[in-house]
Amino acid sequence: MDQLEQLKQITSVVADTGDIEAIARFKPVDATTNPSLMLKAAQDPKYAHLLQQAKQQALAVDGSNAEQLQRMTDHLAVLLGSEISQMIPGRISTEVDARLSFDTQATLSKARQLIEMYAKLGVGRERVLIKIASTWEGIRAAEVLEKERIQCNLTLLFGFSQAKACADAGVFLISPFVGRILDWHKARYPEQNFSGDLDPGVASVSRIYRYYKTHAYNTVVMGASFRNIDEIRALAGCDRLTISPALMQELAESQAPLVRRLDAEQCSSDDAKQPVDEVAFRWQMNEDAMATEKLAEGIRNFAQDQVKLETLLSQI
Repeated sequence: MDQLEQLKQITSVVADTGDIEAIARFKPVDATTNPSLMLKAAQDPKYAHLLQQAKQQALAVDGSNAEQLQRMTDHLAVLLGSEISQMIPGRISTEVDARLSFDTQATLSKARQLIEMYAKLGVGRERVLIKIASTWEGIRAAEVLEKERIQCNLTLLFGFSQAKACADAGVFLISPFVGRILDWHKARYPEQNFSGDLDPGVASVSRIYRYYKTHAYNTVVMGASFRNIDEIRALAGCDRLTISPALMQELAESQAPLVRRLDAEQCSSDDAKQPVDEVAFRWQMNEDAMATEKLAEGIRNFAQDQVKLETLLSQI
């Protein structure tokens, strides 16, 4: 088997794309999108019909220009997600507007709306994960949603304190960002060797995985945001890995044996189980410059792409 097929034997592979054709080609279990991937898909002529449909559905309901633009992007996300759901056996992750990242109640309202929109298209909540930024407010929203049987994917996760808080909240799945952690360290320490197990993003996900398995948390660990296939190989055996089509293609072109690196039955954590309250969470994030900076940057970038997507929809 090629390395992609070997990886699928030990890890659930998730497509990190909004490209339906790529999903059909690589046959992942799940798929995930975000505002940046949505914007890329919206600029592709083959999805023009979805943009038109999203706009028509949004304009059918009265509201201000801003409200209609938000509805357009929500409809587009759900229409695209619905099509993707027909290509995969598992779940589609759909993201809440990043501008709501610090508003628990608004996040709850948006998540419930997205689930209702999926239901109208015949996609049950068991096929959807709601993506929410791993802020304190986002984690609190996810805790409520999980109790309502709306399962969540906590994204933009960079710090160990975020991972601990998500597990305590009973979140279904987290997406720690491997590549963006590496980016931060390479920018500050350009001469340092970050290859293989020295990659700080790989080390972060491995630490979280060991902590969850040692302390019997059910939260799924899904490594995300990969810069190269060596990072993926170093996390082989993780619960899930969400991978871009380009990197899946690289894995598919290699016939070399793939070694399992993470195993729930054979791992232990040096981190004691320690619940995180709001004060501890905010202090630990404050002490982690990388996590603080990358979380803020990620929210800003997703919000900017959300605005670009709304602008695109307003012009069709």
